[in-house]
Amino acid sequence: MSEEKEMTFLDHLEELRWHVIRALLAVVILTIVAFFNVEWIFTNIIFAPASIDFPTFKYMCQLGQAIGMQDALCVTELPFKVQSRMMTGQFMMSITAAFVIGLVVAFPYVVAEFWAFVRPGLETKERKFSKGAVLAISFLFLLGVFFGYFLLCPMTIWFLATYSISDVIVNEFDITSYVSTTSSLVLGCGILFQFPVVIYFLTKVGMVTPQLMRHYRKHAIVGILVVGAVITPSADPFSLTVISLPLYLLFEISIFTSALVLRRKRKEEEAELKKEQAHDK
Repeated sequence: MSEEKEMTFLDHLEELRWHVIRALLAVVILTIVAFFNVEWIFTNIIFAPASIDFPTFKYMCQLGQAIGMQDALCVTELPFKVQSRMMTGQFMMSITAAFVIGLVVAFPYVVAEFWAFVRPGLETKERKFSKGAVLAISFLFLLGVFFGYFLLCPMTIWFLATYSISDVIVNEFDITSYVSTTSSLVLGCGILFQFPVVIYFLTKVGMVTPQLMRHYRKHAIVGILVVGAVITPSADPFSLTVISLPLYLLFEISIFTSALVLRRKRKEEEAELKKEQAHDK
């Protein structure tokens, strides 16, 4: 610990540089691996939510039949085609898709690298409270990615593919639009699911309290709807509802997390006060 305190500003920058290099190297390596398997990735991952055999659609159909809606929730067709209208379209989307896959897979390692840089600068008590931070951040990110991929993506594709203002119009989506839409949904959900972690640390430093969050709950609902509209390219009511409900649930979980942190903080302060009083006696 003494050696870490004696490090100069340039030493810290050098250490940060190597953490960044290792994190970027992990993303690059996994991106290259994904690029050489891009055909399999597009067939089994990228285009999977656009198939009526996707698990989400099967479960929707089973749910509809179970609650007496017959085949109302069954997706029998997705009437659209994916085209590439630019000469570099397929190549650039191959790189984009490979990068997104590489980033998602490497995310836990990237977080671990940055945490390895931040952790030595924390006090012993702060290290104790932040124990498991990498696991929590990685878990919430991957949970958000799975939510975006298995729920939001197929719902958005299904809505946009079946929405029509005239029979004259044929849905022929460009590959750039398709990949950018699905990627933004998946990564956007992964980032938004970090909200409880953010609230945890803000509560630790005293910037947020559960009372404050409850007071601004109505404002938060409006903010969630705005954020949902931003990360949902289609901005349709169905997709907006699908993304907003889990975000509101995350907000309520964050209130609980904030209350739990504050309760523990007060207990520690009371324990320290008792120790001081006992020491004075």
